[in-house]
Amino acid sequence: MPTTLKQCSIEVLRNLLQEGTRTLALDDEARGILRGWMLQARRGGSAEALHAPAPPAPPPVAQRQSPAPAAVVPDTVEAKLDYLRARAEHWRPALSLGSLRSTMVFAVGNPHARLMLVGEAPGYEEEQQREPFVGRAGRKLNEILRAMGLRREDVYISNICKFRPSMGERQGTSNRPPTEEEIAACLPLVMAEIRAIRPACIVCLGGTAAKGLLGSGASVGSLRGREFFCQGFPVRVTYHPSYLLRNEALSERRRVWEDMLGVMRLLGMPVSVKQQNYFLPS
Repeated sequence: MPTTLKQCSIEVLRNLLQEGTRTLALDDEARGILRGWMLQARRGGSAEALHAPAPPAPPPVAQRQSPAPAAVVPDTVEAKLDYLRARAEHWRPALSLGSLRSTMVFAVGNPHARLMLVGEAPGYEEEQQREPFVGRAGRKLNEILRAMGLRREDVYISNICKFRPSMGERQGTSNRPPTEEEIAACLPLVMAEIRAIRPACIVCLGGTAAKGLLGSGASVGSLRGREFFCQGFPVRVTYHPSYLLRNEALSERRRVWEDMLGVMRLLGMPVSVKQQNYFLPS
């Protein structure tokens, strides 16, 4: 049975509880979701209870022993991302599935970026270099950013799944998209990245990213050009750069470019006449 976001969230809360975490900072949206699950459980719904079993009582503390120091809460974007990266290395909800490879590929770019790009999952080259979008699709993404007047270092690039989906021992360089179960397992990490970065715009590169952040299984073609929000942050959807590697027609490149022109306008970036006319039939 596929793991739902609810089941994944419960597992994460249990892990935090067992590690000694007693308080969490939640936004209004997260509180509303948890409150809804609690009410459903109290009404006798099929959802499992949210509370985890109480951890074993700690051993008695000697009377003279100094109290343990309070946990340090990261207070800068860089510290928050370092904390998330360390947690992601051994992220049990994902690794316990047994369907993902063990090398974690986190994110790259400017922690203070106004533009956040979210792709699908690491591929062979990304796994080797431990950095998202470094293969052929990554080079295509770099071209798109340059056309926008941006450098790779100006934006924040992540993936909806932090581990390369496995295809068995003889996988080689072959890749596959993550399943809904694998997306749900990594989603808390990506949501935490968004809260840390607080971007002015998030771009879902492909349907897998849109499915994770927006919960929509609709095609990219039906989602592009529309306004969405994730945790209160604006979201736009366009094709994954790998789509342009398979579909090099001028019309397809123009569709992606129109999406990025919309992103530029949303960010208040200047759009030159030359940029406006990219990939138009001559």
